[in-house]
Amino acid sequence: MKRICSIYKSPRKSEMYLYVDKRDGLARVPEGLITAFGTPQLTFEFVLTPERQLEREDTAKVLENLEKQGYHLQMPPPQEEYIEHLPEHLLRMNDPV
Repeated sequence: MKRICSIYKSPRKSEMYLYVDKRDGLARVPEGLITAFGTPQLTFEFVLTPERQLEREDTAKVLENLEKQGYHLQMPPPQEEYIEHLPEHLLRMNDPV
C-alpha cells in the first residue's frame, strides 16, 4: 500500500505534524484536533510506502492510521531529547551550587 501524503505543521506546537492522504486532505481530521492543532500549514508532500523509513515515526503505524482514521499525528519529541541538544553553558545553569 502506498499513499501520497500531505504533511502539515502546527503553528502552535513546535515539531508537531499532521500526516494526511493527499486525496482526502484535511476532510477526515476531527474538528477538535484541528482546533487544538491550529491552522495547518502545508510543509511538503511525498509518496509513503511500507519500505520507506521515516526519521521519527513507524511507517507501518502511519500507514495504518491513514487507512483507519484518515490522519496520523506526530507529536514533538520528549523534553529530554531537547535537553541533549542545548549548548553546554545552558546545561550548567541548572547544576546544583
